[in-house]
Amino acid sequence: MSHLANKNIVLGVTGGIAAYKTPELVRRLKEQGANVRVVLTRGGQAFVSELSLQAVSANPVSTDLLDPTAEAAMGHIELAKWADIIMIAPATANNLAKLAVGIADDLLSTIVLATTAPIAVAPAMNQQMWAATVVQQNLQTLRQRNVHIIGPDSGSQACGDVGAGRMPDPLDLVAAAVQILAPSPQLLANKQVVITAGPTREPLDPVRYLSNRSSGKMGYALASAAAAAGASVTLVSGPTQLTTPAGVDRIDVNTATEMLDACQRVSAKADIFIGCAAISDYRAAAVATEKMKKSEDSDALSLTLVKNPDVIATIAKTYPQLFCVGFAAETQHLKDYAQRKLKDKNLQLIIANDVAGNKAFDQDQNSVTAYWHEGEKVFPEQPKRQLADGLIALISQLFNHAN
Repeated sequence: MSHLANKNIVLGVTGGIAAYKTPELVRRLKEQGANVRVVLTRGGQAFVSELSLQAVSANPVSTDLLDPTAEAAMGHIELAKWADIIMIAPATANNLAKLAVGIADDLLSTIVLATTAPIAVAPAMNQQMWAATVVQQNLQTLRQRNVHIIGPDSGSQACGDVGAGRMPDPLDLVAAAVQILAPSPQLLANKQVVITAGPTREPLDPVRYLSNRSSGKMGYALASAAAAAGASVTLVSGPTQLTTPAGVDRIDVNTATEMLDACQRVSAKADIFIGCAAISDYRAAAVATEKMKKSEDSDALSLTLVKNPDVIATIAKTYPQLFCVGFAAETQHLKDYAQRKLKDKNLQLIIANDVAGNKAFDQDQNSVTAYWHEGEKVFPEQPKRQLADGLIALISQLFNHAN
C-alpha cells in the first residue's frame, strides 16, 4: 500500500507559469491513493483552469475566501482541519512573503494560518527573483518555522533565463509528500554514505567534450533516500541540472579523474559507497588548447582516447572495509555482465538496469535488478525516488548482515 493512501492533501496553486504542471501533480498524488483538494488563488487562475483541476482531483476547487456557500460552514477552517498536509506548488515570491509575515488576505493564506498540518512549499520564480536577498530571508524564516522547502530545480526558464527557480517535477513533489507524511525508518542512522551521480565530461578542446545521457536523477534520489534513512550523505556529482537533496553535502566535479580524487578524499571514513554515476570510460589522450577547426581536406576526424580510471573498482580496492554498491547500465546480457562486474570489481551489491532504447537515462521511472553474491531481487518499474527507498532498504539489510 502507498504511503499516501487515504492521506488528505490540500494543494495550493499560486500565480506562476509552473502552475501548468499542477494537473499532472494532482494525478500523481491520486495514483498514490491520496485525497486531493485544490485551493486556486486568483493569480493561479490566470495559468490553469479550475475545471481541469476539478476533473483530475474529483473534488470541487476552492478559490475564494469570501464565498458565502463555503464560509457558511467556515470553509477555510474545514479545509485546515481536513488536511494531513498543505502543499503549495508553485509557491511564488509573493506567496512566500505572505507566509513569512503571516498575511491572511485570501483563502490559501488563511488556511495556512489555521492549520496544524505540516506545510510544504515548492518555490517557482525567475532565477534573479530566487536569488534576491529578501526572498532568501523569507525562506530562512519559513525554515525556522519548520515549513518544508522543496526545490527549486535549475535549468531553462519560461522567461529565457537559465538558473535556479524551476518548480520540481511532479514525481519529486509526490516523493517529498511521502517523506513528510511517512518518514523513512532510520535504517542508516549514524552511517557515513558516499554516493556518485550524474555524467562526467571529458574535454576535447575548450568548447567540446565527451559525455553521456545520464541526468543524475537516480543518484540524487538515492542521496535523498539515504539522508531520509538517517545517513550522513556526501554526494559527488557530475554536471546536472538537479537541486541538492535536503541534508546532503555535495561536491561538484566534471571529469572521471576529478570524481576519483573527490571520492578518495571522502571515502576513508565512510561505511557505504554507492557508485551510481555514469562515468566516461575514455578521455582524450591530449586536450587541444585551441578549438579544433573543421578540415577542408578531409571529412574524417581521428581522436586518440585512453582509458579513464575505474572509480568504484579503485575505491573498493583502496578501502576494503567499505560496503561498495555499483551500477551496471547494459543494453544486452544484463545478468551476465552485472554479475561479472560484481565479482571483478570486488563489490558487495550491483544494481543492473537495461538502458536499451533509453529506458533509464533522463527518465522519471525505472526498473532494475539487484545482484549480490547470495541472491538477486527484481524492482519493477516505479518512480526513481520510490525505487531509491527500496534500494536503500536492501543496502541497509545487506550491510547489517555483513557487519
